[in-house]
Amino acid sequence: MIGFLARSFVLLCAVVAVALWVSRPKILTAEELPPHQADATRGEAIFYATGCASCHAAPGAVEDEKLVLAGGLRFETDFGIFYAPNISSDATHGIGGWTEAEFVSALKHGTSPNREHYYPAFPYSSYARMQVTDILDLKAYMDGLPDDLTPSKPHELGFPFNIRLTLGGWKALFLDPDPVIPQSDPVLDRGQYLVEAMGHCAECHTPRNILGGLDQSRWLAGGPNPDGKGKIPDITPASLDWIESDIAYYLESGFTPEFDSAGGSMVGVIENTSKLSPQDRLAIAAYLKALPSGASQ
Repeated sequence: MIGFLARSFVLLCAVVAVALWVSRPKILTAEELPPHQADATRGEAIFYATGCASCHAAPGAVEDEKLVLAGGLRFETDFGIFYAPNISSDATHGIGGWTEAEFVSALKHGTSPNREHYYPAFPYSSYARMQVTDILDLKAYMDGLPDDLTPSKPHELGFPFNIRLTLGGWKALFLDPDPVIPQSDPVLDRGQYLVEAMGHCAECHTPRNILGGLDQSRWLAGGPNPDGKGKIPDITPASLDWIESDIAYYLESGFTPEFDSAGGSMVGVIENTSKLSPQDRLAIAAYLKALPSGASQ
């Protein structure tokens, strides 16, 4: 009996060790980054495409205040309360002291500079599809934004969600850098990249399973509002019957073909998409219209 218990304990330790190794936080080194001269001008366009200010500007910030990424926005979820952190250029309270490799590791792998898993309230499961060169350009732009001394608020999470090690298993299940709806046309390919990666539209517009992962079988088919009020609409062709030019104009102006206007969190999204090029807005529209018609079923 003692021998059996000892063997069982050794086996259990081996299984735990393998699980911890497989689910360890992944990081990139400087040597793994591609040769690239970061371009802050390109980074500004990527900043708006990725919508950083929508979550990381201080609550109530307006106009240029939104470029001070002090954090503090509160997100109530089924797993607990999350607060957007300070990602300003301050080296102590923000991310100004991060290296390029640390910044890429955060967006591509959801890993912090101190090698901890980030919670997926930070939409790295979408940003994982971004090109590394775009991420480096984004960092170059953000490094030039104002700094802020506001400390980040700690999340309010109960057991077991306060155990970050468990997120390695979540990533193994749901962190996938491949396109969800692959495209072969250049315009659709650009739209897919803007929607699935930089714009992270699915984070709100796709329903989630019990573990908080996106249900890709109902891609962009709508779901409960992450803020807890109402429902985020289905934006597949099954429900969205606007023509491409209507979608592009909505992303520019916030006005619908029915002479209504965007409301709620979509107001902030429109502030970002209005700064994209007309070609990018049309690419987003083309991608949405090309989605499988059964995506919302």
